[in-house]
Amino acid sequence: MSKPALRVLIIGGYGTFGGRIATLLADEPGLTLVIAGRSAGKAAAFCAALGRARGATRLSALAFDRDGDLTPQLSAAAPDLVIDATGPFQVYGDAPYRVVQACLDLGLPYLDLADGADFVMGIQAFDGAARARGIPVLSGVSSFPVLTAAAARHLTQGWTAVTGLMAGVAPSPYAVVGANVLRAIASYAGRPVPLMRDGAWTQGQAMTEVRRRTIAPPGVLPLRNTRFALVEVPDLRVLPPLWPGLRDIWVGAGTRPESVHRVMTTLAWLVRLRILPSLLPLAPLFHWGAGIFRWGEHRGGMVVEVTGRDAQDQPASRSWHMVAEGDDGPYIPAMPAAALVRRWLAGSPPPPGARAAVTDLELADYQPLFAPREIHTGVRDTSGPEAALFAQVMGREAWDRQPAAWRALHTLPADGPATWRGRAAVTRGRSPLARLAALVVGFPPSGTDVPVTVTLSRTAGDGELWARDFAGRRFASRQSLGRGRNEHLVVESFGPAAFAMALVTDADSVTLALRRWTLFGLPLPLWLAPRSDATETVAPTPGGDRFHFDVRLSHPLAGLIVHYRGWLDRGWLGPG
Repeated sequence: MSKPALRVLIIGGYGTFGGRIATLLADEPGLTLVIAGRSAGKAAAFCAALGRARGATRLSALAFDRDGDLTPQLSAAAPDLVIDATGPFQVYGDAPYRVVQACLDLGLPYLDLADGADFVMGIQAFDGAARARGIPVLSGVSSFPVLTAAAARHLTQGWTAVTGLMAGVAPSPYAVVGANVLRAIASYAGRPVPLMRDGAWTQGQAMTEVRRRTIAPPGVLPLRNTRFALVEVPDLRVLPPLWPGLRDIWVGAGTRPESVHRVMTTLAWLVRLRILPSLLPLAPLFHWGAGIFRWGEHRGGMVVEVTGRDAQDQPASRSWHMVAEGDDGPYIPAMPAAALVRRWLAGSPPPPGARAAVTDLELADYQPLFAPREIHTGVRDTSGPEAALFAQVMGREAWDRQPAAWRALHTLPADGPATWRGRAAVTRGRSPLARLAALVVGFPPSGTDVPVTVTLSRTAGDGELWARDFAGRRFASRQSLGRGRNEHLVVESFGPAAFAMALVTDADSVTLALRRWTLFGLPLPLWLAPRSDATETVAPTPGGDRFHFDVRLSHPLAGLIVHYRGWLDRGWLGPG
């Protein structure tokens, strides 16, 4: 069955967010996208470029002045749906709802990507008119608040109460940030914003309140620990009514590189202290800087944390994590609008009424848009100290996917240490620095078919001692649960050196990826660190699955230090 025809007008259609909506919808049979903006030439060029890259969707360019006489322009465009992807909605002056009112007058369904809390809250004033017209008028159709709400609902299914909610978004430092987004941030930086705290409405201070989190979907290489600053977004005001027991809500943005984030929060403090009246005049400078100060990993992400009481009315804490690789992350704020259009094409438009779009999509609506991209998501449940160390680090979802033989090695018995035996091949580096490093740590000499014994035992707190014996050459390390900036990492310590590593899974292995390191407690840059390529796998044998390891340590100045690989089996007692 063919999809019904739908003609969608995107105001700001060749801009940052409008263009991404169009790109997400550029291969939908039965859909016509009218790409509208002040410049007919830019609209036409955008349509031509998108048409060459994509296929089924029909594209049309239109000159459209949002500040002009809207009724004749909308009538001439003759859309079935209007999407306002302009902004910033925080600074639209005395008549911010001109487009909304014009759509209501003509009976046109309307969506916008507003991220201003006042604007999104104010949309409720049009509910009666929208219902009378029989059309949906949805505001805030973006990650904040739609994805936040969908993730929170997913996390709290069956819960008896939700008492706390924290969300943070960390864009890639290479993401193209629109001028309107930066104008919006500059307009409220350093100013008070309403939020719920300790069960009462109060005021937070935008861009000067900070928290740190690590975004880490289970089994996926996490983002580096990120510094988030409180932002003025609709979530702070439209989400509390969804959970009447909510006592605390906090939403932040983690601009990267962190040095840029610190500059922005410092400037926000100047507004908070009334040294500067506003950062809005600096918005063009911010936009220029966003295109210059770019370094770090080209990855972004989002986290949503909830606390409350679960289905058994017990205290509970869960979090939803998302990491987007490369250029896929910037499309996420445009996905709610694209998902709603897809549902429209499938014959399921939103019900009539004017509201924030916090109940119109669920996480399942995002999956078809996530699936073709490098976007990884997952849920973390707070584990107690009784859980295996690696289960706490990698997350239960990833832990449960691993083979039983792998989980067995990383699960210490409650009644004492566990001993595993096997065989290994060892290759030692030959440079003087490599020999010195191996001597200090106690790495074994080169050899083939070397007998290995590994004894694992619990240490004080939440740590594990790994004592290794390679044919009489012994060395040990302590593994512990990372905290603070090492959140969701396992920290392995060799004397004064500590290495914080992520547990990254794929179809048949677990890789320990180095993310941070310290020497005598002093954080050092990764380019100075030893290079570690450590992989754990499971392979079948006639007697059952067997744990295998492959560890290669090197350094740019020393070359190869040691490479040992082999297998371990708890029941193996040696030949003969």
